[in-house]
Amino acid sequence: MENFATRFADLLESTAIKARSLTVDRAANAIRIITLVFPTIVFGLLAIVFLFMTIHEALAIPLGSAAAHAIIAGLFAIGGVFLWSKREPQDET
Repeated sequence: MENFATRFADLLESTAIKARSLTVDRAANAIRIITLVFPTIVFGLLAIVFLFMTIHEALAIPLGSAAAHAIIAGLFAIGGVFLWSKREPQDET
């Protein structure tokens, strides 16, 4: 009977550890990933915005603001045409 008490305690402990690994550990990993990914995404988007602002201002100095807008819009249009040509055709059903 004394062996039963230790086996029962070990069973309870292993059940608690398994439940914790299925719930708390997964949530902790998800929170850790979110806290690392969210600032990275925000800083990356901010860097892209500042990059486009810098390109616009660098073009606006010699060409003027309207020409800088036109050049950037043309680059986006060329990029869009390139991506459109690379898309996979859809099957017509």
